[in-house]
Amino acid sequence: MNQEIFTVVDNNDQPVGKATRSEVHGNPKLIHRVSHVLVFNSKGDLFLQKRALNKEVQPGKWDTSVGGHVDIGEDYQKAALRETREELGFEPKALDFLYKYLHSNAFESEYVSTFSCVWDGPIITNQDEILEGRFWTIKEIEGRAKEQLFTPNFLDELQRYQHHVTINKQLKN
Repeated sequence: MNQEIFTVVDNNDQPVGKATRSEVHGNPKLIHRVSHVLVFNSKGDLFLQKRALNKEVQPGKWDTSVGGHVDIGEDYQKAALRETREELGFEPKALDFLYKYLHSNAFESEYVSTFSCVWDGPIITNQDEILEGRFWTIKEIEGRAKEQLFTPNFLDELQRYQHHVTINKQLKN
């Protein structure tokens, strides 16, 4: 079986080695890189994907619009564009970098770079990875956050995004 190999990084996102998917998943000491894309429509609604039931992590839960590992030799933005094409069937005209953070839990540790884009065109979800997808209002997500419909990682991402938006508004005033 041909296993994906990822760059392992230190706490400062500097490369320190390589490891397979099965080595980094299940070992939070091995930090690897991930890109996320928050896809909004022009009304400000956020597209979420419902993870396929065969996913190793959080099957059947609603998750970030796009999320995927950064391949060896690839930068975060190229990974974000590739993953958007693979998962949602389109390539954004522009990606805006939002923030970068270290996310760690009992299963894994990831350096995440999050981007956003606005898309009103067709979305063709990858049926191997996604059960369904749709746009949600932020209020709708907040109102249902306690129902365990969403992955914990997505709820964390949403809080980071809202904090980012709040800080940027304060800086502009």
